[in-house]
Amino acid sequence: MQMTKIINAPQERVWEILTDTRLWPLWGPSISAVDSPRRYLVTGLQGRVKTAVGLWLPFEITRFEAPDYWHWRVAGIPATGHRVTRRAAGGCELSFEFPLWAGPYALVCRRAAENIARLALEI
Repeated sequence: MQMTKIINAPQERVWEILTDTRLWPLWGPSISAVDSPRRYLVTGLQGRVKTAVGLWLPFEITRFEAPDYWHWRVAGIPATGHRVTRRAAGGCELSFEFPLWAGPYALVCRRAAENIARLALEI
C-alpha cells in the first residue's frame, strides 16, 4: 500500500528531513526518540527507536538510494519505504510504502507527511 502527499518544497529539503535521524521524533508520530550511531542514513545503519508507548525497538536501514528512496526493518520486520520524487511543476511528492496487512498505518503515515510538509517550510 502507499500513501502520497504533494509538498511545496524542494526534494532535497524533504529528503534531508527524512534521512536526518535527529528529526524523526519531530515528524514521526510513532517515534519519540532515536538512538543511532550516525545522524544521516546509510544502507546497513542500525540503531533503536523509542516508540510513542515507550518501547525501544531495533531498526536497520535495508535499502538506501539517495536522493529519493529508503526502506527499513523495525524489530526485524520489514516496515515502511520512503520515497521523494521531484515534480516538474515544482515541489515534490512524498510517498510512504507499507505492507497490505498494515493498512491502518496509513493514518500514521498521513500525519507524518503533514509534519514533514510543515518542517520543510520552517527549515
